[in-house]
Amino acid sequence: MSHVVAIVGRPNVGKSTLFNRLIGERKAIIDNISGVTRDRIYGWSDWNGKDFTVVDTGGFVHGSDDVFEAAIRSQVTIAIEEAEVIIFMVDVTTGITDLDEEVANMLRKSNKKIFVAVNKVDNNKRQLMANEFWGLGFENTFFLSSISGSGTGEILDALVEVLPPEESDNAEEGIPKLALVGQPNVGKSSMTNALLGEDRNIVTNIPGTTRDSIYTKYNKFGHEFYLIDTAGIRKKSKVHEDLEFYSVIRAVKAIEEADICLLMLDAQDGLESQDLSILGLIQRRKKGLVIVVNKWDLVEKETNTARDFELKLKEKIAPFNDVPVVFTSVLEKQRIFKAIEAAIEVNKNRTQKIKTSELNDYIQDVMERTPPPAHRGRFIKIKYVTQLPVYYPAFAFFCNHPKHVKESYKNFLENKMREKYNFEGVPISIFFREK
Repeated sequence: MSHVVAIVGRPNVGKSTLFNRLIGERKAIIDNISGVTRDRIYGWSDWNGKDFTVVDTGGFVHGSDDVFEAAIRSQVTIAIEEAEVIIFMVDVTTGITDLDEEVANMLRKSNKKIFVAVNKVDNNKRQLMANEFWGLGFENTFFLSSISGSGTGEILDALVEVLPPEESDNAEEGIPKLALVGQPNVGKSSMTNALLGEDRNIVTNIPGTTRDSIYTKYNKFGHEFYLIDTAGIRKKSKVHEDLEFYSVIRAVKAIEEADICLLMLDAQDGLESQDLSILGLIQRRKKGLVIVVNKWDLVEKETNTARDFELKLKEKIAPFNDVPVVFTSVLEKQRIFKAIEAAIEVNKNRTQKIKTSELNDYIQDVMERTPPPAHRGRFIKIKYVTQLPVYYPAFAFFCNHPKHVKESYKNFLENKMREKYNFEGVPISIFFREK
């Protein structure tokens, strides 16, 4: 389940600075996806043991000072529809502006939790000036300085208190959850309809844990899984910029909830920067991956066209290129079930457990043939390896000098693990611990 906290407000009130501060405390869990006008609009944060996703809606607004009020309205509308908690940011140095009033009016009509963040309150004089903002009528009003960080702890304490508790997604344990993700117009809706539209009596709809994600149970041809349908993207918006912004938000939510992601590409466009960003997000969140190249029927083909396309694709996504690639035409219903079979296989790879004794026998043999390189005369001895009890393949290697194991040797061990065991489509993690 993904809690979404959105920061809204007119330009130049400090939204991006607060965004950077909220996610900057935990740099290891930041994931970036290209938005419409800026490269970073999404990040992960946690406070007092609660994880949440922060969206900087400033990445959606065009320009800086000279911004049309319509753009602000669109930004706030998206936040109201997608976020569970909204931080409404204002600037103490300008006081309450007409645009602030308009945003406040929109927020009052929503039933979301609103936190007013009065920014740039960094001295006693501004502390007094900030009292004006109580006039906006919001109960949760906080004075802070996003540059220095003063006051951010108080707003975060209050914010995590109102985040909904973790809930069950109502999906049965053991049944994999598959998400169709990708840019708009690559065929996600058509793929969903092609899979589910033939025989409606096998469909059971279960409301998802986040808005507009629907779990649809699929059970035929020997396969059983939940399809996380995020195909409602196009219906929500009228202009391309809104569309792309929605696609980013929905992709993040779907990835969070899924076990396996089917990343759909348009065969005519190939792999674009937005696709690479979504792929990186899938990898860093340790989800299984199948790449589905759709609209393959529209590509002019020669001998080895598919092979050459796949080779170029894997070059772009290296080093994580141990990924199944399926060429489909959803319109012609070509190979769509092959994509599902690949996803089921990836799920099997992701959940496999390897016996500790078997793992150690294999790794000891690998190290005898290629021992770890010494560091400043210190010989590194890996004495024991075990699989960690987490939801994706992760392995702890116990050795005498874990800090001095080179990254190249870590990559070598990962490649050897992939040679021996089938981890196709699955990111794996290797940790070195002191024995």
